[in-house]
Amino acid sequence: MLERKQLDSEQKKKVKAISKVTGLPALRPALYLKALRHRSLVAEKKLAATESYEQLEFMGDAVLDLIVSEIIFKKYPDAGEGLLTQLRSRLVKGEMLAQIGRNIQLMDYIELGDRVKNQGVEHSESVLADAFEALVGAVYQDHGYEKCRDFVVRLYSRYVNMDELISARDNFKSMLLEAAQAKKMPAPVYRIVRESGPGHEKVFYVEVHVNGNVLGAGSGKNKKKAEQAAAREALNILKNM
Repeated sequence: MLERKQLDSEQKKKVKAISKVTGLPALRPALYLKALRHRSLVAEKKLAATESYEQLEFMGDAVLDLIVSEIIFKKYPDAGEGLLTQLRSRLVKGEMLAQIGRNIQLMDYIELGDRVKNQGVEHSESVLADAFEALVGAVYQDHGYEKCRDFVVRLYSRYVNMDELISARDNFKSMLLEAAQAKKMPAPVYRIVRESGPGHEKVFYVEVHVNGNVLGAGSGKNKKKAEQAAAREALNILKNM
């Protein structure tokens, strides 16, 4: 394991920057360097496969699930299991982790192999999400659960609007899109099949097509409400497919 005195100037600079992000001293600097080492560099330098961020990412993923569960359990003590599960899923999905990674400028510290440099790899959602999980894993390994939890809580408090996510829980169009993506299906397509009633009291009828099939239909006094009704019906069907 590299000690601080064995680091070169560039490594010392990176570890110092990451310590500023975490708000904690780097007791084991090599952990943080590993947490930001992309597999392309490992292959290029012929290092052991365990020297990329993937191992710490595995640890960080598990720790993050527990910390986020604690956060929402304390913040919403009256919420049911279904809502808590749905909210946790949104808080730990790749898109959210990548967003936090961008906010703390992780892309500036990810170390890449020469063959993938200048290709924007460090800006990709998957790499940023993986690197953030690896950083959480490194903090956990270096400082233990409590300080790691404090670090994660601080980031989520600063960069994530929990109440906004809660208010969006009945956005069935968004939920249907997420469910379709999880099943590797194309985005749902909404089609107005008919309109009825006078101009001031019109009713819209909408079908939603998922993967080429009509999975739901709904009606409403405007297109948005009709689409939400169709998405709600389709969501129930898709969940059981």
